[in-house]
Amino acid sequence: MSLVFVYSGVLGGCAFSGFLMSDGLSSSLVVLSWWISLLMLVASQGSVKVGLNKFSLFSLCVCVLNFILMVSFFCVDIVWFYVFFEASLVPTFILILGWGYQPERLQAGMYMMLYTITASLPLLALILYKFELCGTSSFLLKNFLCEFYGNGFVGWSGMVGSEVVFCLGFGAFLVKLPMFSLHLWLPKAHVEAPVAGSMILAGVLLKLGGYGMIRVYSYFCLSSYSVFSDVMLCLGLWGGVVTGFICFRQVDLKSLIAYSSVGHMSLMLGGCLSNSSWGWQAALGMMLAHGLCSSGMFALANYNYEKTGTRSLVMSKGMLMISPYMSMWWFVFCVANMAGPPSINLLSEIMVFPSVLFKSFWLFVPLGLMSFLAAVYSLFLYTSTQHGGFPKFGFPYGGMSSSSSLVAFMHYFPINGLILKSDLVCFWVI
Repeated sequence: MSLVFVYSGVLGGCAFSGFLMSDGLSSSLVVLSWWISLLMLVASQGSVKVGLNKFSLFSLCVCVLNFILMVSFFCVDIVWFYVFFEASLVPTFILILGWGYQPERLQAGMYMMLYTITASLPLLALILYKFELCGTSSFLLKNFLCEFYGNGFVGWSGMVGSEVVFCLGFGAFLVKLPMFSLHLWLPKAHVEAPVAGSMILAGVLLKLGGYGMIRVYSYFCLSSYSVFSDVMLCLGLWGGVVTGFICFRQVDLKSLIAYSSVGHMSLMLGGCLSNSSWGWQAALGMMLAHGLCSSGMFALANYNYEKTGTRSLVMSKGMLMISPYMSMWWFVFCVANMAGPPSINLLSEIMVFPSVLFKSFWLFVPLGLMSFLAAVYSLFLYTSTQHGGFPKFGFPYGGMSSSSSLVAFMHYFPINGLILKSDLVCFWVI
């Protein structure tokens, strides 16, 4: 059903009512949510259903989370968008606490809740203030508001006011992305979460941050000439370089994949803040590509963990000798993670480079370093886990099961298949 929806041409159109609206951005992310949710149910069979670990409650959490995400992406009212944006934390928190692996999952869940709620409370005050001034909270009236009130924020005068709005309006979404320096909750949440929590967190919940940034950018009629915007752009890109170096020092498989997510989201942030149609199109492509690739890598990491009993890169070696079929899947996902052709990741990076360089030519330094480091840590991940001798204390195991192969294939196929439907990324905003 999702594939028919993608190729039907419906995603490129726009539709709206009094409460909901749909365009190329929201429709694509809703289909991504459905796709990842189905695959995470399949990937969780061994640990939840076969293990009789409250699978009815687990399915209910996934369904509630899907409903909240769908309403968040389709919502036309920014106040209701904020409500559902925050409500998505509750099922995720339950997933981490109920089906997590270690006692530290309570601390990881609290980190996630406190970071997100603390950063988003100023945004609520800003939304309510704008609603009081303009009398509307609809995304659909944003163009009228910008033309009527000029390019800027109503009720704020001067440069200081616009910088405050930029800071408060984007704070919640920069934590959700997350941007470097606001990312400390993400590795903790990923390491303690079950496979379903990691897949939905990397695949969809981080995309709420990017989606919110684009919508808030339009709703508040923010100007591209902002000092805070330029600072965020530079900090995000250089933070992506730093997280690339951090990836080399990781010994936990899931932690390495989590830090690579911060690097990819830094590129997406660059596309958003470039304030160009190419940049926003590249941001959507990066969100779709990262959601599929990162979710697939977490599913493979979970399969590794179920079979070997460890996520340590030091002890997980020699998979190439034990299971060559699984090594092939690790290889193709590492290639997609470093934006190898013909993945949609490559298309997004090609589009984000000129849009960021038009802001400042000197940003080619962090952009080039991020691309290089992405290739380095992807190859480091592959060689660390697949090459070498299999440890003698490891559990013997056979090849991948049919359900694990299906999950890997259904993650990998859209990453490369969407290159044939690139208008989905390129024509949603003109």
